[in-house]
Formats: sequence, structure tokens, C-alpha cells
Amino acid sequence: MNQNCLKEKTLIRTSWISAIGNFILSVLKISIGVFAGSLAVLGDGIDSATDVVISIVMIFTAGIVNKPPTAKYVYGYKKAEGIATKILSLIILYAGLQMLFSSGKALFSDEVRELPQLIAIYVTVFSIFGKLLLAWYQYKAGKKVDSQLLIANAVNMRNDVLISLSVLLGLIFTHVFNLPILDVITGLIISFFIIKSAIDIFKDSNVELMDGVQNEAVYDEIFKAVECVKGASNPHRVRSRQIGNMYMIALDIEVDGDISLYQAHQIANDVEDSIRHSINNVYDIVVHVEPNGKDHHIEEFGVDQKMIRKVGH
Repeated sequence: MNQNCLKEKTLIRTSWISAIGNFILSVLKISIGVFAGSLAVLGDGIDSATDVVISIVMIFTAGIVNKPPTAKYVYGYKKAEGIATKILSLIILYAGLQMLFSSGKALFSDEVRELPQLIAIYVTVFSIFGKLLLAWYQYKAGKKVDSQLLIANAVNMRNDVLISLSVLLGLIFTHVFNLPILDVITGLIISFFIIKSAIDIFKDSNVELMDGVQNEAVYDEIFKAVECVKGASNPHRVRSRQIGNMYMIALDIEVDGDISLYQAHQIANDVEDSIRHSINNVYDIVVHVEPNGKDHHIEEFGVDQKMIRKVGH
């Protein structure tokens, strides 16, 4: 099975497991939150409900990313994963803002609140263990196939565990101190957690959509790979961007101007092979060959070794 098929199958399987698990947890928490009179548990349930929507979006995305390139999309559809990640961040942000408004309204309301029932504590404990298991499974699967979407959702679920822990502590202190207002304050804190998580995921997804790379160390690996090729020198105007979880790389190199076209072509092929050997998940490489000392003086895009060293220091 090739890497693309493995990634698609893993994404679909993991998303279905996540959708079913979160659906069960959200139904439990929302119903118990309403029954027990706990705004914090209700908010936690709403957050789990957004995870169900997220999983459905992920399943839909898995069917798109591995479609073959077309004349309109010659680089394929792998960036659909980045677009989906952006959509997920907005869904999470919406849930956080809704929770923020609900908690804020309850906090300043004159309505007398009663203590949440103890069953709210039991369902929260169950939710913590359930979310931990789902988050671990998603993260492990995401790392295995290098999926930004799965890893982002695993981080979101990890945040859900922190949210559920804060709900649990809020419920415990609510009963210990006999202060129902603590449940409302906990709900308010949860909303900020959700909003921050959405903003972080939104920012991370910008890198791919803005044709950047998450790990700038990839440029050092490219330069080292070129140094290993006899006859290639002065790698410059190096550009790398991510297409899904893969790197699209373009660079200029210099060779002896007196060698044959065939020899220059072979050196360019050797540079490609060296880069692929050094860097995993390479989508494509474009090598432009120039005679020694004939590089462009004005180059708007790309980096060279001097620039990387300057940034590193």
C-alpha cells in the first residue's frame, strides 16, 4: 500500500472512531449538563459536539486530498487538508464564542442558581478518560502518516481533556464551598481555552496556505544535500513550500560552464536524488542549472546559505 492510500485510509478510519466516540460523549454531557443543572458540563458537551462536526469534515477531506492532478489543479488536491484545518479552527472558534457569551450572561444574571447534581462529576470523569484515549489515538495516527489535520485534531482533543479537568475541579469546589457561581466561572474559563485553541490552529494552517514551511531547518538539509554532489556548488534562490504534508522544492545551482549539457543534466539529477535521500515526503524538486559565477544579482524569492546563517545567528 502506498503512502497516499495509507494516509487516506488512516484519516477515514481515525475520523470515524473520533466521530462515534465524541458523539457518545457529547450526548452524555449535554443531557447530564441540562439534567444536573451544570453550565460547565453543558459547555463541555457542546465542545465535544464540535469534535463530531470536525470528524465529519475530516472524512469528507480524506476523499479529496488523494484525487489525481487535473489541468486546473496541476499540483493535485493535497492542500484541501489545509483548507479543512482552517474551517475546523473557525468551527472551534464559534463554539468558544458561544460558550463565552452564555457564561458571561449567566455570570451577570440575577437568577438564583442551584448546586449541580453529583452525576455531573461522574460523567466528567468518564469524559476525561474517553478524551484521553481518543486524543492519544489521533496523535499516534497523525504522526504515523504525517497528517497536519489529524495532529491538529489531537491537540484539540488534548485541550478538551484540560477543559474537562477544569470542569471537574470546578464541580468539586462548587460542592465543597456550596457556591454555584463557581460552575459558571468554570464555564467562562473553558470558553477562553476553546478560543485560544481555535486561534492556534488557525495560525498553524496559515503556513501551508501562505506557501511556507513549518520547519525552516529543511533549508539546512537542502544545502547539505547539494554539498554532497560533486560538481554542484552555490545553491541559491532555494524555495520550499508544503503541499499537504509534502515538500515542493525549487533551487538554483552552479556548475562548470564548460561541461556538456548532458553532464549538467546528470549533476541536476544527482542533486535531486541527494535531496530526496536527505528529506522525507518530497513532492517534487525543480533544479535550475547556471554556469559558475552567472547567478542572478537581484533575486526576489528564495534563500541562500548566507541568509540562513544570518537568521540562525
